[in-house]
Amino acid sequence: METPSDGNAMITEPLLAPHASKGGFRTLPFILATEAFERVATLGIYPNMVVYLTREFGMETAKAANIIFFWSAATNFTPIIGAFLADSYLGKYRMIGFGSVVCFLVIKPVKPQVSAGMVLLWLTAMIPQARPYCDQFSTICEAPTTLQLLVLYCSLGLISVGVGCIKSPCMAFGADQLDRRNNPESAKALQSFFGWYYVTISFSCLVAVTFIVYIQDNLGWEMGFGVAVMLMLFSVLSFFSASSFYVKLKAKASLFTCFAQVIVASFRNRHIRLPSNATNEVHYLRNGSMLQVPSEKLRFLNKACVIKDPRRDLSSNGTASNPWNLCTIDQVEDLKALLGVMPLCSVGIILSVTVNQGPFTVILAGTMDRHITPNFEIPAGSFSMFLMISLVLWIPFYDRIALPLASKIRGKQVRLTLIQRMGIGLLCSCASVSTLAIVEYTRRNMAIQEGLTDEPQTLVHMSALWLLPHYALSGLAEAFNGIGQIEFCYSELPKTMSTIAANVNGVGLFIADLVSSLITSTVDNVTKRGGESWVSSNVNKGHYDYYYCLLAGLSVLNFMYFLACSKAYGPCHGENENQAEISRKEDHERRIDEC
Repeated sequence: METPSDGNAMITEPLLAPHASKGGFRTLPFILATEAFERVATLGIYPNMVVYLTREFGMETAKAANIIFFWSAATNFTPIIGAFLADSYLGKYRMIGFGSVVCFLVIKPVKPQVSAGMVLLWLTAMIPQARPYCDQFSTICEAPTTLQLLVLYCSLGLISVGVGCIKSPCMAFGADQLDRRNNPESAKALQSFFGWYYVTISFSCLVAVTFIVYIQDNLGWEMGFGVAVMLMLFSVLSFFSASSFYVKLKAKASLFTCFAQVIVASFRNRHIRLPSNATNEVHYLRNGSMLQVPSEKLRFLNKACVIKDPRRDLSSNGTASNPWNLCTIDQVEDLKALLGVMPLCSVGIILSVTVNQGPFTVILAGTMDRHITPNFEIPAGSFSMFLMISLVLWIPFYDRIALPLASKIRGKQVRLTLIQRMGIGLLCSCASVSTLAIVEYTRRNMAIQEGLTDEPQTLVHMSALWLLPHYALSGLAEAFNGIGQIEFCYSELPKTMSTIAANVNGVGLFIADLVSSLITSTVDNVTKRGGESWVSSNVNKGHYDYYYCLLAGLSVLNFMYFLACSKAYGPCHGENENQAEISRKEDHERRIDEC
């Protein structure tokens, strides 16, 4: 079965119904287990990494935080590269398998071939020579050598590469196992898989920040990293054990390539003049496309689809002779749609900066009383579970309780638009970081009053539960803005760009981590000139409250930027029609009541 030639630069192979012996629900437990074990292993080492770097490698808090921000940025960016390579060249199966190998140690019958990721990080904890000597009683550490830092950075980098190769293609690979043409149950099966996928990921995150962090705090780094290594081994075994049952689709062209072709073609054709009246004869159309002429937005991109010389630009069958010189109107409009949502999506960058202050909040929580009972205390790195709990609880409360109750009180259907939800999320992030500034101001003053200025490791007589409002508001910010932003991208971008819509959030997180590192470095370099840095390793001498006030100010400016972007963008697609339909129904019901 061949795909008919239609002039579209992105030619994809048709999705054929796989052989009955391949794919199906029986493969999903192995795929879900692969993702679950990988998430628990990798996320389990993230919360306490700032503690590991400051105590075992003797790093300053600001430097350790910067390393973690860069590592997180790489981990959020590599899935985008992984999606591109999986779609365009390697295929999802090979990409996931490669990522599993990179995250672990593969040993063939003859000799070890690849030493990577988790095992390398575990060795830094197991081998004393792999890290600098630190006196745990005086908290004095030698400076790490170049080789020790190289081993550390290589381990973190390989973990990021492995996560990128697994994280992005894994969900799509699972969907491939269920996707059947001419099967009415296919959509229902895919919905069920996506639901189980997100449940699995949420549960894995919760286990990572509780179980793994607890082992690190109570049984040591060797055991904590060792458990992560074993979980990664289970991930590798889970994936490859069902290899013979997987549906393995071949790689196809990627939308990223199509976007690059539009940019290159518009640049190469920059000298041509666009016609004042667009006609079908001068633009390259895809057969069967509903678009006949390009839109007037971002008009310079229209040069990519202008046919200058049909004999030179088109082949004998009507397709483009060179897709890097001539693109279809659909390609141009897809890129315009992506560029159009970028300003509103960019507001999530500062929100992620304010919400994801994990390295610093772990340090602060470690200086406070974390006891729930006289015999049990919450590990400092596990406090992020309250953000996840807030997020998980709010979603069903909003859909099942808050909206129906508000609709009943007002006597008509109440529904927040996507723009409104994103704005509420930004306000929650402002409140979240402001609350954190107040808590830190109180904690620092108590430490000074108790004479602990020079003893940052001594606990202040203040409960760490005062941090819960910060985490609860952060969860609300993610629930409103984060989820709203994903829905916004899915609703505003064409259905053919669903993969791009799913990865826009990852790009925002990648940029947010780089911005976080830039802010931290700038604050540290500027404030240390006047004495003690605001983000000093001695939290009682530093001024983390000032640092959080700075983030609160940036959040306010970000909200003002959001208002300007939302006004310029206008209503989302379908909102006007939905509102008109609601008004018609209300008017109809009112007339019935009057009768």
